[in-house]
Amino acid sequence: MASISRLAASFRAASRALHTQPVSPPSTPAALSLIRSQPSQYVVASVAGRKYLLAPRDLLTVPRLREVRVGDVLKLSEIHEVGSREYTIRGNPLVPPERVRVEATVVEHTKGQMEVIFKKKRRKGYQRTIKHKQTYTRLRIGPIEVVDQPEYQSS
Repeated sequence: MASISRLAASFRAASRALHTQPVSPPSTPAALSLIRSQPSQYVVASVAGRKYLLAPRDLLTVPRLREVRVGDVLKLSEIHEVGSREYTIRGNPLVPPERVRVEATVVEHTKGQMEVIFKKKRRKGYQRTIKHKQTYTRLRIGPIEVVDQPEYQSS
């Protein structure tokens, strides 16, 4: 009975050691192929000057993008990190855009809820109420394509 408990304890220690030591692929293309083999991926990308954690089919609300129309497809070029459940690649400061492709489709331009700003100066009779709705653009994130070899175009 004691030998079974020792065997179980050594198995637990071995499995714990397996998960605590990081496994790093030998090169960036090898890491990208490992990420591609995972069932789901994510990216950290900059959209309209802010970083967002994005996955395929996410609906992202950003401050109004004036130069786009509903139905336009935007290519996200500022990708800071790409990863899956088990592997992650961080850029320095960006992942090269030819390695990862992410597109976002403009779904709608909308407004937020009504915000009421009340200003008052006491004992002066000064009161102002300002009402305001912030404008937003909603984006649908497309599939994340991790590319093995960058495509070089000969000209």
